[in-house]
This record gives sequence, structure tokens and C-alpha cells, in this order.
Amino acid sequence: MARSSSSGIIVAGLSAAALAVVGFLAYQASATVPSDLLKGRSSAESSASADRQGKSTDAGGEHPVPAASGSGVRVVYALGEKRIWLVGRDDRLTRTYEVAPSSVSPTPGEYAVTSRSARIPGSDGVTVEHVVRFTSVNDVVIGFSAAVDGSVPDPKAERKTGGIREKRADGKAMWNFATVGTKVVVVA
Repeated sequence: MARSSSSGIIVAGLSAAALAVVGFLAYQASATVPSDLLKGRSSAESSASADRQGKSTDAGGEHPVPAASGSGVRVVYALGEKRIWLVGRDDRLTRTYEVAPSSVSPTPGEYAVTSRSARIPGSDGVTVEHVVRFTSVNDVVIGFSAAVDGSVPDPKAERKTGGIREKRADGKAMWNFATVGTKVVVVA
């Protein structure tokens, strides 16, 4: 009987030791990596890491935020580049992506988000979601949206539209970022 009692103590001791090791390894895995250790990583590794974190894979590298876009929290839309930048606090780029422009373009300048709609029929008849409006030009409302079916408008269409089309994931990011009142800067 003394033998089974000592076996139980040994098993309990080993279980406690195993739990301590697992806990320590979990703690190490959850720790953040100091930035000085990341300096030697390749851009592919950095991009993959940024993608996993849901952040832009172009943190100002190939597509830096236009200098003429001001400062502070803002959405930047470059007409010529057909590109959006979502710029957060401390002028930190959170996401950048290409868009399909509308047939009616806003004039370069500073605007603010005026209204939003979760899902509506677009001016071209396609159902769109994550609609973020910021101005109008000659009675055509201008805003960012994503087509539920993934389509993009025909830029040569006769019908005047103001929907600047995003991919669905980009549209969701815009929706989460640009609430009513958020600054929108349009640059040439």
C-alpha cells in the first residue's frame, strides 16, 4: 500500500511540473517581440505578419500617404492613383487599397462623412454595402461602397454614378473606420 501511495505522489508531482512548463511556454508565446528583433526580417515576413494582424501590408512603403492630404485621422482618396488610405491617430497608416472610381468625381478638397448605409441599391442598380457618403456633385451623391456581387461600375456608362467601388473586405474596413464626421481628403 505504501508503494501505490508513493506512485500517486510521483504522478501528482509530474502533473504539476508539466502544467508549470506548459504555462511558462504559453506565457513566452504570448509575449510581444521587441521591434529591434524584427529589424532583420524580410519584407515578405513583415507583410505576412501585418496581414495576420489585419493591418495594411503597405505601411507607407510602395504607396505612401500623399503629403498634400493634411494630418490627423482621415480618409484620403487620390483621384489619379485610384487609391484610398485610411490614416489613424498620429498619422499612422492603417490600410491602403485601390478602388474603381465613379463616373462623377469629387473636386479635390476636404470633406467629412455625412451619412452611411449598411446595404442599399446602388445608383447603377447593383446592391451595395458599407456605403460611406461624403459629398455630392450636381445632384450626384459621392461615396465609397462595395458591391455585394463584387462588380465594379463601367466608367464609360451613360448613367452618372457617384459610387467609388471597393472590394468587400476594403468596404468593411472603411465602414469600421469612417463614421459620420470623419474627415475625407480628396487629392488629385
